[in-house]
Amino acid sequence: MRRAALLLPLVLIATAAIAGPLHPNGLTEPSLRLPPSKAGTLRVALTLDACGGRTDARILSALVEHRIPATIFATGLWLRRNPDAVAVLKAHPELFEVEDHGARHVPAIDRPMSVYGIRSAGSPEAVSAEVQGGAEALVAAGLAQPHWFRGATAKYTPSAMAQISALGYRIAGYSINGDGGSLLGAAATEHHVEAARDGDVIIAHINQPTHPAGAGLVKGLLALKARGVVFVTLKEGEGSV
Repeated sequence: MRRAALLLPLVLIATAAIAGPLHPNGLTEPSLRLPPSKAGTLRVALTLDACGGRTDARILSALVEHRIPATIFATGLWLRRNPDAVAVLKAHPELFEVEDHGARHVPAIDRPMSVYGIRSAGSPEAVSAEVQGGAEALVAAGLAQPHWFRGATAKYTPSAMAQISALGYRIAGYSINGDGGSLLGAAATEHHVEAARDGDVIIAHINQPTHPAGAGLVKGLLALKARGVVFVTLKEGEGSV
């Protein structure tokens, strides 16, 4: 998912993806927010896509040092290429929930097309292979069976969304695009992350260690923490704290 950072409509819902409007190409981009906290706590869910490539140690080390929980959406590609980072995730189960980002970072779209230059799965069978292959890679890496799925580009056809749900996965949308697919500068990323409010689900990336967005993400997260925001994983966000 590489488009510029946006604040999506602030609709209070339970942790279930709500499909957005259909775009002219027939795709939708689900939104997601946490349910309201019964205790009035300011809660934000940080979700980080690990698409491929390497690990941004600036982000991972800051999350561990400052005790900021996050839900990591990892592909099979990233899991195989980053065993040291996977070991850190496994060593801190109190901080990290690791979920399914697909086997090969292929958009989970059930008809042939290209999104941001990435070719889609192209058929229901290929969507299933991408989803289930990602789950199998997580289990093979010694991680828990996933319950959430976020496809490459975070765009789907309605029929693919129905298929993924039928496979037993919740689709992870978001309400704030923190880093514009890791293409924003540090200052812009910090600004968008710092704008989070109670119930927001932030999407950003942890697989681009050379991009300035990573430094901005850390600054924005620390600003939220200083403001009293409580970070939760998607699993934790399903209840009220």
